[in-house]
Amino acid sequence: MKSLMMITTLVVALFSHPIKAVTQAEDVKAFTLANGMKIMVLEDHSIPNANMYLFWKVGSRNEYPGITGLSHFFEHMMFNGAKKYGPKMFDRTMEASGGSNNAYTTENLTVYTNWFPVSAIETIFDLEADRIANLAIDEKMVESERGVVTSERSTGLENSNYRSISEEVKNAAFRAHPYSWSVIGHQSDIDNWSLEDLKQYHKTYYAPNNAVVVIAGDVTVEQVKRLAKQYFEPIAAQPAPKKVHTIEPEQKGERRVYLQKKSVTTPNVLMAFHVPETQHQDYYALEILNDILSTGDSSRLQKALINEQVASSVFSYQPESIDPNLFYIYAVAAKDVSAIQLEKAIITEINNIIKNGVTEQELQKVKNTKLVNFYRQMATINGKANTIGSYEMYFGDYNKLFTAPQAYSQVTIADVQKVAKIYLKKANRTVGVLSSKEDSNNADL
Repeated sequence: MKSLMMITTLVVALFSHPIKAVTQAEDVKAFTLANGMKIMVLEDHSIPNANMYLFWKVGSRNEYPGITGLSHFFEHMMFNGAKKYGPKMFDRTMEASGGSNNAYTTENLTVYTNWFPVSAIETIFDLEADRIANLAIDEKMVESERGVVTSERSTGLENSNYRSISEEVKNAAFRAHPYSWSVIGHQSDIDNWSLEDLKQYHKTYYAPNNAVVVIAGDVTVEQVKRLAKQYFEPIAAQPAPKKVHTIEPEQKGERRVYLQKKSVTTPNVLMAFHVPETQHQDYYALEILNDILSTGDSSRLQKALINEQVASSVFSYQPESIDPNLFYIYAVAAKDVSAIQLEKAIITEINNIIKNGVTEQELQKVKNTKLVNFYRQMATINGKANTIGSYEMYFGDYNKLFTAPQAYSQVTIADVQKVAKIYLKKANRTVGVLSSKEDSNNADL
């Protein structure tokens, strides 16, 4: 109770004494180049640094059988040289200028991040323009990276129980939609991508009209606009990629998958429930339900599973998503606990919320924590750029970022119970059980 009061006091303080540095919607300046590339700029002169986030509208949802994994593959290829900056020169040039970078691929997006002293901003524009317009896709480099991805896939599946079970669960939960396969793709597809596949994929999805660029830090809008016109605008636009129109049919009954690994010491259980896309009106209630279930020591699943020594670890989450996706609950059984016991314990907590709802204290604690995390995230230029771009991509408008605190505050106990009833029901779930071969031969599994 004391911790809840402390969080509430902090939230009240944030609203009672607004910090001048808190970003407002009007602080973000957006413009679109002639080739369709959208650029958003947030001036923040608190430190002499800046960052550039490039959000490409391409992920595994844009693939199809035969070319699965290409989105992730290009995350590797984009660092392997282009016309002006050859192999290994991207990182070396950026590091020599005092910068650093990273990238990630999801089901929906591929995102590249650059952090740098503002004195290096023109170099960053030059580096990015080169690999967007002139990426080298030669057979030798492709084969090298194909081997890297193959190793990454096999090692990841061998070393991560979660990756092993989630791949099976996703494949069972989705019968039609591209979310069915993992971001890294099927091995048979990785083995057989052609150079033509790669060239066409890069031309289609790394076109400037398929990107949103966010730059935050010690820059000016005029400066960014000048450099964007100089380096990015000459890159030719391409025809818009084909829309993903596949709609996953309604799931009308529980689905189950079983996976055996000799190295598993105790059973793992993964439940996945179909939920709407991020732009749906139920998103915020589902996010609050997620935190009530598994975030923090006082969460439902932590108390019921960890404290009662039914599980050694547990978490739940729903990914931000362009299309309807899955709400996941994952737990690893404690010693001498069977998969059946673990699964029943999870279902008991879900059914308790469906039947009895949540408490006002639980709801308020999560709301307060969400708000504190929101302001914490928006306290750095990196957090600002990433969050602004993510809202633009997943919510369809970065302005919705600035109404998010209000959206969370409006969620009621009834809303949380309603989404639990609608989505966390048996007919809508896919259950995956991962255990050793010996355990899987037990009658109760």
